[in-house]
Amino acid sequence: MNNIPLLYNGPDEAKSLYIFAHGAGAPMDTEFMNYFTDHLADAGVRILRFEFPYMALRRDGHGRRPPNGQKILLETWRQVISKARETHKGAIYIGGKSMGGRMASMIADECSVSGLILLGYPFYAPKKIDKPRIEHLIDIKTPTLILQGERDVMGSKEVVEKYPLSKNINISWVTDGDHGLVPRKKSGLTSEDNYSAAITIIRNFLKN
Repeated sequence: MNNIPLLYNGPDEAKSLYIFAHGAGAPMDTEFMNYFTDHLADAGVRILRFEFPYMALRRDGHGRRPPNGQKILLETWRQVISKARETHKGAIYIGGKSMGGRMASMIADECSVSGLILLGYPFYAPKKIDKPRIEHLIDIKTPTLILQGERDVMGSKEVVEKYPLSKNINISWVTDGDHGLVPRKKSGLTSEDNYSAAITIIRNFLKN
């Protein structure tokens, strides 16, 4: 894990750095990841992306494989944060898509980051509403922004609004969004509409 490839975007002199992790099934350069990276970088935010060991092996041609165990995922996060602090002396925010964001949330307090930005948080596995993954979110101290689709199969508005989450968590519901924040056609909205709205919310969170 000592040679984790790091991909930076955005201005070197940015006050804020956002370390943006991918989800379980897709790499760091999907259309979704690229959209949020490009638009936040254009807004003056420094973005750092990386890949967990299992995904890096897939990129190297070793085929599709399941995510590493939690211990390795968390240690990868710690190493990336440590590496980022060698060069960035300003505010550091961490988070990401689904699994990558969930792992970030588990070490945010420990690593004393400035904030968490989570996109499509997996509050529970699909069809396993009775097994929520919220223990550490009940008393998390790190300021946290969660952008969550109202229809997310891993955390719908109807279910999540009943959770006793920390007062430091702000959930911004993305209209008619699924786990990727994508709305249905009948909503009258497009993916671009929801993504753009999410970017604005993230920018405001970073300002505060």
